Amino acid sequence: MRLILLGAPGAGKGTQAEILSRLLNVPTISTGNILRAAMKNGTPVGLQAKAYVESGKLVPDDVIIGIIEERLAQPDCANGYILDGVPRTIPQAEAMEAKGIGVDCALSIEVEDDVIVRRMGGRRTCRDCSQTFHVENNPPKVEGVCDFCGGELTIRKDDAPETVMARLETYHKETEPLKAYYESKGILKKIVGQEEVADTTALVFEALRPFEATK
Repeated sequence: MRLILLGAPGAGKGTQAEILSRLLNVPTISTGNILRAAMKNGTPVGLQAKAYVESGKLVPDDVIIGIIEERLAQPDCANGYILDGVPRTIPQAEAMEAKGIGVDCALSIEVEDDVIVRRMGGRRTCRDCSQTFHVENNPPKVEGVCDFCGGELTIRKDDAPETVMARLETYHKETEPLKAYYESKGILKKIVGQEEVADTTALVFEALRPFEATK
């Protein structure tokens, strides 16, 4: 299964990606994570990205796609992968297609903007390992402490209401058009994100069943 997860920031893509990765036994490819890893490991494309980051410039699409290609060439991606956070725009999607990066299904998790603002206000992120929690839906065992590494949980600036609204505006303008792009290719599935993670997961697997049947 080669899957792209679409949805607004805070729609629950990351949570579902973790669950799907475990149950389908395929890796989740997060743009931010692989970008940092490529720069740290000093890969050829990672060094290109590092030069842009250190000069305060945005990493261009061709470098991002190159880093994705590097990651997908690793053995653990042989049976499939989950792309979370990429593509963000139609030009990125077209560049991926041109490079032969295959996609079986693009799954969009639909959540209203006002629900997202409430959700993200309750999000907490570990300062050390970047694991995420939520004060209502996925609370840590000990308030303010990461279950995984014991690090301090913090509220990211990105989760402030005014920041969330700005990110949603960008999503609707730049990323949401990807739904029509993948719908035109016959591989788009939509589900309505639920309050309970398990309920959303059930809808995700129901939506993916036709694609699994063709594997």
